[in-house]
Amino acid sequence: MNILGTLSVFPHIPERIQRLHELADNLWWSWNPDAQALYATLNVSLWDSLAHNPVKFLREVSQKSLNQAAGDENYTALYDRVMAAFDAYMHPDATWFDQTYPELKGKSIAYFSAEFGLHEALPIYSGGLGVLSGDHCKAASDLGLPFIGVGFLYSGGYFTQRITGDGRQDAFYSKIKFDEVPTTAARNSNGEEVIVKVDLSGRAVYAKIWKVQVGRIPLFLMDTDVPLNDPQDRELSARLYGGDNEIRISQEIVLGIGGVRAIRALGYDPAVWHMNEGHAAFLGLERIRELVQNQGLTFQQALEVTRASCVFTTHTPVPAGHDAFGFDMMDKYFGHYWGQLGINREAFLQFARQDQPWGATFSMTVLALRCSGQANGVSKLHGEVSREMWTWLWPGTPAAEVPIGHITNGVHTETWLSPALCPLFDKYLGTDWRMRIDDPTLWQGVYNIPDEELWSALQEGKERLFRFMEARATNRAYRMGEGPARLKQIATFFSPNTLVIGFARRFATYKRATMIFSDVERIKRLVSNRERPVMILFSGKAHPADEPGKEFIRQICQIAQHPDFEHKVMFIEDYDMNIGRYLVQGVDVWLNNPRRPREASGTSGQKAALNGCPNLSVLDGWWAEGYDGRNGWSIGEERMYKDEATQDAADALSLYTTLEDEVVPAYYQRDDDGISRRWLNITRASMSSAGWLFSMARMIKEYTTDMYVPAARHDAVMSANGYARAREVAEWKHRVQFHWPQMFIEASGPRDGQLTVGEPVEINATVRLSGLTPSEVAVEIVHGFQDGAAGFTDEPMQLVGRTDDGGYLYRGLLAPAASGQIIYGVRIVPVHPDLFNKHEMALVRWA
Repeated sequence: MNILGTLSVFPHIPERIQRLHELADNLWWSWNPDAQALYATLNVSLWDSLAHNPVKFLREVSQKSLNQAAGDENYTALYDRVMAAFDAYMHPDATWFDQTYPELKGKSIAYFSAEFGLHEALPIYSGGLGVLSGDHCKAASDLGLPFIGVGFLYSGGYFTQRITGDGRQDAFYSKIKFDEVPTTAARNSNGEEVIVKVDLSGRAVYAKIWKVQVGRIPLFLMDTDVPLNDPQDRELSARLYGGDNEIRISQEIVLGIGGVRAIRALGYDPAVWHMNEGHAAFLGLERIRELVQNQGLTFQQALEVTRASCVFTTHTPVPAGHDAFGFDMMDKYFGHYWGQLGINREAFLQFARQDQPWGATFSMTVLALRCSGQANGVSKLHGEVSREMWTWLWPGTPAAEVPIGHITNGVHTETWLSPALCPLFDKYLGTDWRMRIDDPTLWQGVYNIPDEELWSALQEGKERLFRFMEARATNRAYRMGEGPARLKQIATFFSPNTLVIGFARRFATYKRATMIFSDVERIKRLVSNRERPVMILFSGKAHPADEPGKEFIRQICQIAQHPDFEHKVMFIEDYDMNIGRYLVQGVDVWLNNPRRPREASGTSGQKAALNGCPNLSVLDGWWAEGYDGRNGWSIGEERMYKDEATQDAADALSLYTTLEDEVVPAYYQRDDDGISRRWLNITRASMSSAGWLFSMARMIKEYTTDMYVPAARHDAVMSANGYARAREVAEWKHRVQFHWPQMFIEASGPRDGQLTVGEPVEINATVRLSGLTPSEVAVEIVHGFQDGAAGFTDEPMQLVGRTDDGGYLYRGLLAPAASGQIIYGVRIVPVHPDLFNKHEMALVRWA
């Protein structure tokens, strides 16, 4: 025939179930199994083939299926229940935030992240940082926070991974059609689509803003693939973490500066600005520029306003993971910009300077710290590592007092919980458990679940994993050209009685994916025991430019093909959130062996623990807090080693010994019913400890109480009356910095000696304040154990008189509360009621 045209014909949604379209456009469905079932039950194979994307699904499902569903009483009953639950969620009588902080009604919190992992249907994430950001948004919605997300809508997403026959990782990119995913064009109050402009090295670059609705909160994502841009600039937002430093700085300018302009264009005026990692740090400069240009403030005054409302979360304990750009690149991209901040080039570059072995750089982490009144790491250990890493920004301040705190990461429970466990939780934890996720007493209910029911639920998760694995393995074998005999054989690979160990994460070398194969003969004996078989499942991607990480994948895939390990070691290609759910809900043990202390937090193990899968992990990141001796197993020791080879050898030995002597025997210690009661005790301890402590609900409440609310209140103070307080604080800081070099302090007290616990000793100090007053400083005795591991305690000294030459006399008592070898010193620091902490100015003078 002669083709006149091509038409796309979409099915019509019957009136009875018309709101399926509305539901598809809100990611609420992504953490509600019943909502997903409304689509899956229409055509489960189509649903699976489309990465569980309801928008695209409704374009391709047959009209017949929709018509039948509209007339099916069981389907429409489920539809009515889901829509009633959706409406109740979207329009609650009250939320936790409204009830707890009613005075902040009308305020908003802007959250910037380079990636958001919400669901596999929207593949704009690479790993842990993105999934954490997605979970952050979901829990913020659950708790009713006035939240706004800001990021990128990567048209090319992250890459699709394919493993070749010899184990090499190949990366493939495909373009996302935005009309086929849950996104809509963002519009301003006039109903107009929003497009913002930034300057990149003398040329204008435009970004269109898209909106993703995540429950109650909007997520705004920028896209530079618009006709206004030159071809090369249309590719700026194409890929996540792709390209060179030119691409990276361009993306971060769009994210930080363009993100602020997008929020303004959409009509928001946030009281809190949260930078999730340093990628978004340029937002601090843009906010300063706004205040200088629009409000007539000086740079320092504008900085006080900006710092008041900015918070910063660092995720990277490895120095090389922090973005920093050479001064030549900053000249190229910001030569026009620093004048708009009211400062010169030297002041601009010094503001975020970090000296590297190869020269001076402009550090995004330093910039974020300078622009934020509050900063945190993502686990207790990571907080300690971060304070050590950045202590040079606070010269003279003990690392333990560097003002970087910690809020340990958590996971969004409903996103990651096994469907097999939900009815058990409803039955034994109470139907209101979703409202009490961060209540530790709630999780004691897992001890009420009968052994038989809990074992059955865990086995159901494993069987779901095995069915998924069988389908994946069959498809790959077909793609690799295997014959019918091999395809049929795959079904025999998976036995529910096998102990399954899971390892799935980004294949960075410090995560040591191949460590379990350090002694090949030893691990061969472990997995080949017919009485107690073991299977090890791997999944994960290496960054396309990470050749050592890709080599780890190749080594594992080649081991998996060796006759001694075939069917006992398997690699699942193209790791994403879907595979992640199957694994954490189906494996028996979660393995994690990073080189301590390089794991900032890690959340995959938290998801596994929630699902009754104990962790076997190095005491790093969250597990250093989570392990209690009953809820899993530790690898190695909490100590430093002389070199990496020694550390690797010691950890590998610990891993093998723990597997052989503890993990495998516990799993196979079965009774007559085929159930390991000993294993279930570990499982319950895992669930009860992780369920609340490492929940996103707990995490969001900590962020809100410890950071968001103080920032919002501080912002209100600094912004009131034409920024009067910000002007005063900036002037006070200027005066303190001017006088500080002339500050003098000397102290007298015992140089050595012996005390009993609680016995006081008198310390005296003489201070010359050089133009400042006693109300503007604090004189303190600082003491602690010599190694500093337990931190330091400061005791205020009291002003008791004046000296003949105009100085001030201070006196204090030192009364150690614990025995041991202690050290002490006397210092002076500036104080002001509007400082977040006394180390904010990085000024200290020791006697």
